[in-house]
Amino acid sequence: MRLFIAVAAATMLFASVAKAETIRILMETVPDTRYIQELLPEFEEASGIDVEIEAISYIDMHSKLVPQLISPQGSYDLIVVDFYWVGEFTKAGWLMPLDDLAARDGVDVDVYVPKLMDLVGRVDGVLYMLPFYNYSMALIYRQDLIDDPAEQAAFKEKYGIDLRVPETWDEYWKQVEFFTRDNDGDGERDFYGTVIQGQRGDCISMQWANYLYSQGGRYHDENWEPMLDSPEAIRAMEYYRDAVVNYSPAGSEAYCFDEAFNVMAQGRAYSFVTFNILYAGFEDPESSTVAGKVGITPNPGGGLNGGWGWAIPNSSPNVEAAWTFIKWAEDPETAKRRALLGGAPTQAPIFTDPDVMAARPYYPVLGEILAGTQDFPVFTYTTEFVEEVGRELNLAAIGEKPIPEAMADAQAELRALLVKDGKIAE
Repeated sequence: MRLFIAVAAATMLFASVAKAETIRILMETVPDTRYIQELLPEFEEASGIDVEIEAISYIDMHSKLVPQLISPQGSYDLIVVDFYWVGEFTKAGWLMPLDDLAARDGVDVDVYVPKLMDLVGRVDGVLYMLPFYNYSMALIYRQDLIDDPAEQAAFKEKYGIDLRVPETWDEYWKQVEFFTRDNDGDGERDFYGTVIQGQRGDCISMQWANYLYSQGGRYHDENWEPMLDSPEAIRAMEYYRDAVVNYSPAGSEAYCFDEAFNVMAQGRAYSFVTFNILYAGFEDPESSTVAGKVGITPNPGGGLNGGWGWAIPNSSPNVEAAWTFIKWAEDPETAKRRALLGGAPTQAPIFTDPDVMAARPYYPVLGEILAGTQDFPVFTYTTEFVEEVGRELNLAAIGEKPIPEAMADAQAELRALLVKDGKIAE
């Protein structure tokens, strides 16, 4: 809180001798953006800086940002950067290094979870971003069904093992099969063991990554040589295809996370491998019929690590005001208040803060989930990789390509992009 007061006082003094400033920020329409917007009037009053937040869907952000970043002076003073774009934006020289500003103002960057600082913080030892929020992926499941004595007895009779929060992929997949059922007796499935978000591109690429990690697979080895045609990758896609055909709602191969969220929130599914940031929505009675009935646990084998960072583009018209805003948004007190609203923290102490745990007891589990995550390939052409490989994954998921063929094509797509980026030799 002391840092915020000092920043606010300094900014108010500046505002008293200069005309009011306005900064523009481009953000995604996600819960953490909404939490910033809720707290924003306090910043504007204390600093004298007006803030215009343009919140748009993810699918439009990259195409809108790039022309602004290329321009000598863009329209945005401050942006948020998805980890997909980190390699591209830093290699192109579009982001301003923040080391000198952080050192000048005594901003403690050691409070951030190292995995996130590596993902959306430093690149090659240079600080380009302060991590804003994490969207690491995990397994959300129906705790009330696991706790039901009748379900426990039936599961034990069928599989010979206890029904519990799954710790292995085999255990989880038995639960997926067990809970897929016809509840109304009309001969059609109406309750599903899992929900697939199989839409081409980003949606399937992110969810399938968790299936890959569950099988011990990786996108590439330590030398960046692709591994998408490995037995582990093929097995992961076999599980994914099985889910589409047998255990997820019809049409879910075209779902993104909004549609998949709604299935789970309406009480029509046992589980959902998804972003941790959606958990607060499942616990909110205004958006969910299963509030108080769900739990969250690490994806067996590890989930996908994901996050966004605050960055100042080199084309920013107002660097100091943008930096003042970042310091406020990432002040430990502001970050804590965002977590109390349901935000996804990036600063390690917040996960075990007593006030946060009292309001949201599952936050220590979110810290465990983040600690066990695996990284997605981050390089100059990650955005292209997501689209090209996501297409092949979707073709395999819907049965339009045999799985080995689709994975071989995904392997070739990834390899070509890594050669183009100079990560591996042709």
